[in-house]
Order: sequence, then structure tokens, then C-alpha cells
Amino acid sequence: MSIKMGIIGAGGMANYHIPGVRMGGAEVVAVADVYKPAAQAMADKYGIAKVYGDIAEMLATEKLDAVSVITPNKFHKPLVLQALKAGLHVFCEKPPALNAKEITEMAKAAAAAKKVLMFDFNNRARPEAYALKAYIDQGAVGRINSAQALWIRRTGIPGFGGWFTTKSLSGGGPVIDLLHMIDLSLYFMDYPDPDWVLGQTFDDFISDKQFKGPWGIPDKANGTTDVEAAAHGFVRFKSGQVLFFRNSWAEMNKREEVSVTFQGQKAGGCIKRLFGRDGLDDTSIDSCELYVQENGNSVNRDIVTAADPTMGRLRAAQNFALTVQGKEKPLNTPEQAIKLMKIIDAIYKSASSGKPVQVK
Repeated sequence: MSIKMGIIGAGGMANYHIPGVRMGGAEVVAVADVYKPAAQAMADKYGIAKVYGDIAEMLATEKLDAVSVITPNKFHKPLVLQALKAGLHVFCEKPPALNAKEITEMAKAAAAAKKVLMFDFNNRARPEAYALKAYIDQGAVGRINSAQALWIRRTGIPGFGGWFTTKSLSGGGPVIDLLHMIDLSLYFMDYPDPDWVLGQTFDDFISDKQFKGPWGIPDKANGTTDVEAAAHGFVRFKSGQVLFFRNSWAEMNKREEVSVTFQGQKAGGCIKRLFGRDGLDDTSIDSCELYVQENGNSVNRDIVTAADPTMGRLRAAQNFALTVQGKEKPLNTPEQAIKLMKIIDAIYKSASSGKPVQVK
């Protein structure tokens, strides 16, 4: 069985979704974007036959099995619901939605339609993540008692006044934008149910042009910048497990670090990417380690994996295509996405109130 897919949104992440789903055997037959020239450019780049400036027209015209949704966060929910109503499987960019209420509605719609709904939690698909998860699943780590999730940048604000910095469009700043390591920690911990969250956000430097990231995203002079620059916090789970997180676009760090470190009953471990310069993947150094006690010695094992400069982005999209065809199990589920968004909602609520927040 092969599947026919359409791409909704011609942003930069389409450069991973398109080749990724093709690796999984999907045929990409159309691209739609409200700015049709962008759709045309993406179609030309990848040899895709059909181009649309109207998403509804694409869904009505093309005989699709699935779509990828690659748009600003505000539009994830309505577009996912639209696609599910049309009887299609959906692969959606992260974050799943603006909040837990939205993703809960999306999950119910997917269940009712009996369609696959997955999200681009691409760090689960990195070779290092596969390697560590195999050790965890084989029982070499035991229950993970605690974990530390970091995605920290020194100069990584993605433009000023655009949709990334406008809370009504993005849902928030680095907490929601860089949620990957929180998700990866939960994935390693077997996605326990959150109990309560204590969080604090900081807006130092959020308007300082010295802290802009290197991606060339244009500033919008009269736009809005009303999100955090950094956040720190703590999550306790009903199982007794705990998670410390730290996310930042702009904070006084030495360098960008993307990492999960965990402490299990039998072993600890760490997956880490260090950047020589914020936001530039080609300057990064990856590592994957396991920490054990053997014969009275502290032993640190380097786990050697294949290099993946895409940080799992191609593999994640491939997994979606293979899941729809019944050839692989999904790397993530809507139920997990609901837990993740409940934690993110609680982080912002705790930061606003100055108090711990119970997660219901």
C-alpha cells in the first residue's frame, strides 16, 4: 500500500516533511499555502505536480490519504480538524496546539475518524534517542527517577514582532517552541501522569536585538513581542518521578545546549547536542552516554550512533508514512501530546501566579 499526501504550508519544515514521507513510501502530490508563490516554489524544488493557494480546494480536489500541517501554531487545530473531517491521516508540526484544550479536541476527532494523528516530535527519531530507548526498554536503566531537560540558547530569538513572538499566534516563547527535550524526557520516563508543576518565566532580553537568532527571519516593525525569553521549572509526577526543565531563546549561557540527562535505578544516561554557535546545526557536537557501576567502578559508556544533521526530522516524517501503511508503530500518540500540553499550560499558569499548579 502506498499513500498519497498533500502538504499544507510551504515553510522551511517542508524541506524535511517532503523527503521524509517519501522515504516512507508516500507520494507527495500537492502543496497548498495561502501564499501561493511559496507553494509553487516548494513544488518546483521537489517536483510536485499540483499547487494550491486554497487548502479547502486541495482537500476537495485531490484524492489524498494524508496531509502534513506546517503552519504557525494557531492554525494547527483548525487545519488538523479540517483534514480529519475530510477523512485524512495527519502529521502536524510541533507544538501540537496552543494548549491542552485544543489538543484534546484534536485527539477526540482523530479517534472518532479512526485516523492516525501524529506530531513532529523529531528528537525521538534521532539515532541517539533510538539507542538510549533500546537500553531503557531492555531494562538496563530501570525506572527513571529523575531527569533534566535543557534546550538553552544565548542568542536565539527567532525575529521580533513576527508570529513566533506573538503569543496569540504561537502560544508562547521557548517553553512551547523548544518543547522537544521536555517531550523526550517524558518519552524516556514512559510518559507518566503529571501531578503538579512549578515554573518561572523571564523576559530579560526579549526585545534586545543583540539576542536575535541566525536564521534570517525578518523583524516586523509594528508587530508584537509578548512572550518569554526563558523559563525554568520543575514537574512532579503521580508516580513520584520528577523532571527539571530549562528552556531559553535568550539567556546568559556559554553556548546552545540541547540535552536530556536522566538518573535510573540501574543506570543513568545523557543525550546531548552542543552547538558552537546558536542555531547552526553544522557546528554541533552530538554525544550519547550511559552511566553504570560495574565491579566497584564508575563506568561511562559512549554509545556510538550514526550522525544525523537533521536531528531526526526526516526519520520522524518517515515513521508517520510507515505508520499509516501499518509498517511501523507510531513514535508518538495524541494521548502523550495531551499530557505534554497540560504540563506546558501549567508552566505558564504557575509563572503567572507564582505558585505551584496542580495538573488535572
